Amino acid sequence: MASIKQFQVTFDCAEPERVGRFWCEALGYVPPSTPEGFDTWDDYQRSLPPEKRGSWFAASDPTGVGPRMYFQRVPEGKVVKNRVHLDVRVGTGLVGAARVAALEAECARLVPLGATRVQLLVADEENESCLAMQDVEGNEFCID
Repeated sequence: MASIKQFQVTFDCAEPERVGRFWCEALGYVPPSTPEGFDTWDDYQRSLPPEKRGSWFAASDPTGVGPRMYFQRVPEGKVVKNRVHLDVRVGTGLVGAARVAALEAECARLVPLGATRVQLLVADEENESCLAMQDVEGNEFCID
């Protein structure tokens, strides 16, 4: 049996482009190229039926290493905590005050982009510190 080497992370959301652009900024990802035959994404969107406009957005790691992220519009809003979340790894290899400083610096960068700080979870006997956050639509993620 072959093993899977690539995967995509999909977000259900109300505003795919808004959420996708937040994650592009957060992770250094890029949106896809403009579809063939169109000069801009706006031109492409205008070519679609009204109900399809803005229904999706995609983001990719420009290095090709990270997974593609796909954002799709759904009619229902978020009502409960995510069962899966992303950990944005900025403190790898750091411990104590140095790790917390790295987490806080990343939090300070993401809040002006629309993220919400939830809680600093301080290190214990089993885990290093991490910072719980929410993206622009309330999806939980951690700065780790």
